[in-house]
Amino acid sequence: MKKNYLDIIDPIHDFIRVYDYELPIIDSPIFQRLRRIKQLSGAHLTYPSAQHSRFEHSLGVMHIATEAGFALNEKEFLNSDDVQILRLASLLHDIGHGPFSHLFEEVIQEKKISHEDFGKKIILKSEIGDILSKTGFNKKLIAQIAFGESKFQYLNEIVSGALSADMMDYLLRDGYFTGAEHAKVDHKRITQSLNVHKKKIALERSALYSFESMMHSRYQMFKAVYFHKTVRAAEVMLIQALRLSDDEFGFTSFNLNEYVELTDEFVLSSIISSQSSKLKQARKLANDYQNRKLLKCVFERILTSQKNLKKTRTDELRLEISKKSHVDENEIFVDSSVTPSIPLAPSKNESKSITLISTENGKVSAKELPISEIPVVSAISGFMNILRIYTHNKYRKKVEIAAKSILGNLE
Repeated sequence: MKKNYLDIIDPIHDFIRVYDYELPIIDSPIFQRLRRIKQLSGAHLTYPSAQHSRFEHSLGVMHIATEAGFALNEKEFLNSDDVQILRLASLLHDIGHGPFSHLFEEVIQEKKISHEDFGKKIILKSEIGDILSKTGFNKKLIAQIAFGESKFQYLNEIVSGALSADMMDYLLRDGYFTGAEHAKVDHKRITQSLNVHKKKIALERSALYSFESMMHSRYQMFKAVYFHKTVRAAEVMLIQALRLSDDEFGFTSFNLNEYVELTDEFVLSSIISSQSSKLKQARKLANDYQNRKLLKCVFERILTSQKNLKKTRTDELRLEISKKSHVDENEIFVDSSVTPSIPLAPSKNESKSITLISTENGKVSAKELPISEIPVVSAISGFMNILRIYTHNKYRKKVEIAAKSILGNLE
């Protein structure tokens, strides 16, 4: 009897099963493109092994979402068709990412668009949507679940949110490939303990410790990896190079056919090989990035505010520091990195509570527990907000003195 699946070897999950109906999607050029988009942008210049891509992460999210789906199927919250749809939504949740992943997001957000917008268009209007329709799937529903917009809140939350397959895979995968020891996630315990209450995802109380541990791991990974000052130095250079070259290349074009051609190497090589006199600084930044001649951090402050500084304010700061240091403002870079300590819900609002399910004497009860009442989690709840000033090595001392003079009392 011919089997209808294949198993892909994976260092995080051992084997990831892929079924026949999913293979045409994975083999499509649009999905294969994810192999050429690094999961962690410029982190490999600090953590050399962090070369993994959105491709294997997407497979990993599908794997963990399937574990969650099977657990909810056994508890009769989902049927086998629901699990299939959940697998596809999880597989495609990152299909709209641009080059350099979240860095590109920082650029296109200025145009009021996001990778989710491109992801919806790809699922609905590309060959991937055609494949889904031909195999009998509702591509609109899959797009809604993938981007947290379906009426089935518990399915949205399996893909993204505080108990999501997305977060469980990226923490495990990023921790493995960076070598960071912080990303400890008992994802099997969490997925087996999932439940549904009032159409929202819930967790059995016995797995609360695993949830606490995961939140702490995420917090530590942001401090040690995602917001590492040298990682951000490389990323600040890329962001500025992308901004400076956008008018020339139309990297943030709404044209879907052009967008799906964009990969890390394509964009980097386009900037470096450009002969345009307008792109002199972008070329230098891209070349320096490629050769690991990174900017130096001369000022760092953890802020209490929940908001990152608007671009107008960062531009003002650059100008102030430039005047005081007598260094050209184009040689000064202001980076405002902000993230909620607890992941956002699919609605993009901050997660305020978690629903816990308890069973005593055969009786099931549910309690919505505020995050503030979970000791380990409440200690880190709020926002991580770091302001940094970067410059090239030769201007280091001048910019440092000016930045401390201007920003010394900032909170």
